[in-house]
Amino acid sequence: MKTVAIVGGGPIQYIPDLVSESASLWIGADSGAQFLVEHGLPVDIAIGDFDSISETMFKKIKDRAGKTEVFPAAKDETDLELALQEAVRQEADSILLYGVTGGRMDHTLANIQLLHSIAHHGVNATIVDSQNEMELKLPGHYRIKHSTNYPYVSFIPISLKVEGLTLEGFKYALKDRQVPIGSTLCLSNEISDDSGAYSFEDGIVLVVRSRDEKNL
Repeated sequence: MKTVAIVGGGPIQYIPDLVSESASLWIGADSGAQFLVEHGLPVDIAIGDFDSISETMFKKIKDRAGKTEVFPAAKDETDLELALQEAVRQEADSILLYGVTGGRMDHTLANIQLLHSIAHHGVNATIVDSQNEMELKLPGHYRIKHSTNYPYVSFIPISLKVEGLTLEGFKYALKDRQVPIGSTLCLSNEISDDSGAYSFEDGIVLVVRSRDEKNL
């Protein structure tokens, strides 16, 4: 399985420790490439407009990176979207995204929505920060393992409604339920055994695994 790790330019306090993270390919999106350089992590590909990076740091990035792709600042895609497109071209089986939450809320929300296009490519993409793991799921059947690091599991409708949502092996079970957008019905659930299962027939669900800040 080919796992591609992408680091964006979000606030670094939201980025977990990546030293022990294993990935087949590392992509730095804009100032995310600077984070990789400064933390001694691989930089296989650096991509973006690099308009927020000093000339000295940009030179360091080019010296370290296996490949550097520079785009104009005025463009239709964000640097992160370009990085995701590159990950798909690299035939990623799964994508881990760091440094894409916190700070500006418009960026965070847009980055979460980018998971939708990746899901349609059949690639599993996960946003990871210091307190959360987020995946966007299309209709189907899924199994999820219990995690002491992220004890809470929330199922948030991203479409106008989710049809036939069923949760099994959870503290709060659900059977063939319609859940509309804006509902808080499926927040802060917990897996009651080693694993749980969930399924739904129509709609889009954001699955958020999280922990309280006091448990960091």
